[in-house]
This record gives sequence, structure tokens and C-alpha cells, in this order.
Amino acid sequence: MIHSVRFTCVLDTNVIYPIDIRDLLFWFASYDLFTPKWSKHIFNEWENVMIRKGIPDEEIKKRLKKAQLAFPDALVDNYEPLVNSLELPDEKDRHVLAAAIKTNANIIVTNNIKDFPSGYLASFGIAAKTADDFISDTIDLNNNLALEAFRAMVLNRTNPNLDEFEILDRLRKNGLIDSANYLHALL
Repeated sequence: MIHSVRFTCVLDTNVIYPIDIRDLLFWFASYDLFTPKWSKHIFNEWENVMIRKGIPDEEIKKRLKKAQLAFPDALVDNYEPLVNSLELPDEKDRHVLAAAIKTNANIIVTNNIKDFPSGYLASFGIAAKTADDFISDTIDLNNNLALEAFRAMVLNRTNPNLDEFEILDRLRKNGLIDSANYLHALL
């Protein structure tokens, strides 16, 4: 069940980098709607994306440190020996699946669904979902807590300072159409 911290998800780089998606996922995790996990490979990819996007080094370090401090148990260790034994369409994604296997994750949250074949993942007891599908499912299973987490995110947002509807628009622009519409309907 997604309504519990026992529900574990590996967050792929492509759902951690866009700040609006990351914020919502992290706020949901901080409200114990799920337990986030990632690997040092995922963090290295996240760091490389931020470098390519021209984010200043100090800001990169701040973001990485904040994530690690917020979720000190999120880092998956000792997944590397599994990487080479896995077969995915894009071998650069094997580390994500290896981390998911190692931590007994239920879901890989990724926007590259095509790179994680459902049949193959099912053989490990894992599924892959897009950020929008995962967040929508999470809202569906716990409307009140999800709405509380969203409102806390809005209240704590300072740069830029946006209201609920402006943030919902940003979420839609980042591909979280169903999630934003669901939250909008709950407001």
C-alpha cells in the first residue's frame, strides 16, 4: 500500500531534477506517504544535470545536501554488484533497477517508462510508474494527507513565492497534469 512509509520507491534522476516535481515528491515523502530511495549513481546524474543546466556549484551542493539531510536513510548501498547482471533496453538505467532490487523497492518512479519493461521488473516484484501516475495514485490512496503535504509545500515556497494555483500550473507544465488536476479538485 502506498499510504505507508513501508512503501518504498526509488526516484530516478528525471523525477528529482525538475524542481517542482522533486518538491512535491519530497513533501509527500516528508509526510510519510512513501519512503524515497536513491543511489549515488542517481545523485551523480542529478549533479551532472545541474552542472549542464548552469546551476552554480554552491547551489548544487546545497540541493544535494538538503536532500541527504531530509532523508538520511534514502541512500542505497551495495547495489553495484547487481548492475552487470541486469538487462534493460538502456544499460545506463541498470543501476536504478539494481538499487530498487537491493532496497526491496515497490516502485521505480521514472519518466522513462519505456526503459523499464514491466514484465522484466515484475520478475523482481517491482513496477515502474511515471511521476504523474505515482503521485496521482498516492493522492488517491490518502487524499487528506496528500493535500496537507501540498499545502505545506505551498506555504514553505519562497523563491518564487507562488499561490496554490500558480504551483498547480507549474506542476502541469512539468507533466504532472493528472496530479495537479487531482489536487486542484481537492482544494
